[in-house]
Amino acid sequence: MSNQTISVITSGAFAAALKLLAPMYEKKSGHTVNLSFGSSMGTAPDSIPTRLSKGEVFDVLVLAGPALDQFIQQGVIASDSKVDLAGSRMAAAVRTGDAVPNLSTVESFKQALLDAPRVAYSASASGTYLSEEVFPKIGIAAQMAISAKKIFGERVGTILMRNETDLGFQQYSELLPIAGIDIIRDLPAEIQKTFFFTAGIGAASQQRTLAQDLIAFLASEEAAPTIK
Repeated sequence: MSNQTISVITSGAFAAALKLLAPMYEKKSGHTVNLSFGSSMGTAPDSIPTRLSKGEVFDVLVLAGPALDQFIQQGVIASDSKVDLAGSRMAAAVRTGDAVPNLSTVESFKQALLDAPRVAYSASASGTYLSEEVFPKIGIAAQMAISAKKIFGERVGTILMRNETDLGFQQYSELLPIAGIDIIRDLPAEIQKTFFFTAGIGAASQQRTLAQDLIAFLASEEAAPTIK
């Protein structure tokens, strides 16, 4: 089969893994992977919902499970194509050298957020969970409406490195590639949540067989060590 190009868009949590896996798949298959990136949720110009609403077509989409399910319901992603690829837990981070807060209990977690002058969280799945479920649950929604900021279009770790926030939250896999930050993974069990990232095939894709082949590779034992 001659070389073909497959268009793929992924949200941030799977981006670092996919940047490594795409060349592996290209070498293995002889095809070309055209990668794009955007958040699973939100209305930023480069978010996946915005790009799909403008009629952009992708052969493979990798994003948070709930967001992918919504696109299946809307008919944007083929209903029989969903495949779970990885689970990513939420984490926090501060700049290296700053004091690392204790976030291990609900009370210390709550106090650390109230003490932080500036808090940042992602516009994707974990940030939506924090702002819509966790903050109200622990009784700090009003305070966070003042001191916390939702970040669109870039990683929370980058905001930390620019000294635009003091405490940031995002999926661990999105914080991991950022140098110069200390990641805090010990969050309360009552608050911690695993977000599953899944792949699906665009309903308008003309490369369905190739898309299925790429997704099978991403879900394979061969790809697992790189994802982990």
